[in-house]
Amino acid sequence: MVTTTPHSAAIRGRSLLDADPARQAFLLLRTVFTIAPIAFGIDKFFNILTFWPHYLAPLVTDVAPMTGQQFMYIVGIIEIVAGVCVALVPRWGSLLVSLWLAGIIIDLLVLPGYFDVALRDFGLLVAALALWRLSVSPAARAQSREQSRGTAA
Repeated sequence: MVTTTPHSAAIRGRSLLDADPARQAFLLLRTVFTIAPIAFGIDKFFNILTFWPHYLAPLVTDVAPMTGQQFMYIVGIIEIVAGVCVALVPRWGSLLVSLWLAGIIIDLLVLPGYFDVALRDFGLLVAALALWRLSVSPAARAQSREQSRGTAA
């Protein structure tokens, strides 16, 4: 009879309950930065969570040759693409999300009364950069190679 301890199981096979904290952080961040941009991007078409054009700086609507809602349709498509990129290629998708969040922060800083939202988005920006750092680590690259070969559990 062979007994298995949680430690030996983690060594033998990779699982969601892997003992490596960096791996767990990577999985959490990749999941969040896949789901959130896709969900928010879809909502740009329906305005269920909020009326998104309300967050546009007047400068954007003055310069863009379209309505605020039409601009939000483009924003929604970009956010959906960013979420898919994080899911498929987190190394580059996380940078795309970081740049996108930086743009959102700039837009919010131009609007009076949204500094709290800009600060919250800055926290998300830092988390997206953490995902990028975790995705370019040697361990993440090795895991990615294993998954592409189909040998990862």
